[in-house]
Amino acid sequence: MTITPPALSVFETLESEVRSYCRSWPAVFDRAHGSRMYDEDGHTYLDFFAGAGALNYGHNNPVLKRALLDHLERDGVTHGLDMATTAKRVFLETFQDVVLRPRDLPYKVMFPGPTGTNAVEAALKLARKAKGREPVVSFTNAFHGMSLGSLAVTGNAFKRAGAGIPLVHGTPMPFDNYFEGRVPDFLWFERLLEDQGSGLDTPAAVIVETVQGEGGVNVARPEWLRALAALCERRDMLLIVDDIQMGCGRTGAFFSFEEAGITPDIVTLSKSIGGYGMPMSLTLFKPELDLWEPGEHNGTFRGNNPSFVTAAAALNAYWTDGQMEKQTLARGEQVAQALRAIGAEHPELGARYRGRGLVWGLEFRGSGGRSPEGRSADRARASAVAARAFELGLLIETSGPESEVVKLLPALTITPEDLDEGLRILARAVRETA
Repeated sequence: MTITPPALSVFETLESEVRSYCRSWPAVFDRAHGSRMYDEDGHTYLDFFAGAGALNYGHNNPVLKRALLDHLERDGVTHGLDMATTAKRVFLETFQDVVLRPRDLPYKVMFPGPTGTNAVEAALKLARKAKGREPVVSFTNAFHGMSLGSLAVTGNAFKRAGAGIPLVHGTPMPFDNYFEGRVPDFLWFERLLEDQGSGLDTPAAVIVETVQGEGGVNVARPEWLRALAALCERRDMLLIVDDIQMGCGRTGAFFSFEEAGITPDIVTLSKSIGGYGMPMSLTLFKPELDLWEPGEHNGTFRGNNPSFVTAAAALNAYWTDGQMEKQTLARGEQVAQALRAIGAEHPELGARYRGRGLVWGLEFRGSGGRSPEGRSADRARASAVAARAFELGLLIETSGPESEVVKLLPALTITPEDLDEGLRILARAVRETA
């Protein structure tokens, strides 16, 4: 595919230099449907990015679009702060009946604002209020958002540096397999908790992603998550699971922690909870943690009624019969087989793959190993693969602390044929940049 980068335009002359995704994908996109996007010059792209996980049901999903249009055409409430509305009631009843009750989850539902970082900020604030303590433990390579509280529990040095002030009250611990199996799980964490000279004040909570998406698609084992939950219970710390990118079915089950059989004290959801890609987030917590005073945490855009409409439609369309989970796991096996074949075709690249459901990462570890030169070469290779994939009509991003992992995040509704086509493009991109 021959792509002519857009000419110098209002994007370059008026929009801030902070923009990022458009630099990797130099096109002006005009339409999107399902798993395909179309630029204004007529080029077609398979989307293995899905709005960073906000489009689990694809672009302009017709079921969700119909529900949204019906709501708008009858002049349904659009902006409602935290007022009671018909759309909110339908969403809450549907969420309770389709998601919470079948899983025997007791959670209260809070609408903290439109974005994932709003949900995380509310979770951190609530945990500190409930426990009367300030420190929160996070994990290496974690990503929880770009506002100050969320950045304090985020690992990426580049993102943290943008805060401009000290990021305090957060303490990082090693994520699962951080030492590649050479150190027992939670050895350092437990030692600090029991040692009165460690300098670690008793944390209010621990926040964790079951799969670190932005951190490089690092997958926590179920047994590691169970041990973490047990540690939190023993030490009187709340367990917060950040399911913003990995929830809503991304790993198979609706919640990514279901596989481990744990019940976190607090859960954050955003991205695909709204269904259609519109802003919406939830902070879920056990009833005994509902300690808020009225208005103690609020926001102008926490009542996004069009998102309530599409969220309820998505739950009814995809989560009432168990088929979505089965389909996602089957599509995931399709991805794993393709990545396995890519690794076998290019042993010199030291390719490793990992993932769950429909989130996968392909990491390159060539002969340079973990030296600075080797890491630089691996990062360059991942970037080259993503760039070549774009030229061939596939949207994929990189992730990891040094953008050394090619990340695959297709819509859960993608057809086997489209998935296979995208995987063949990826294999070609690797072959042509090896």
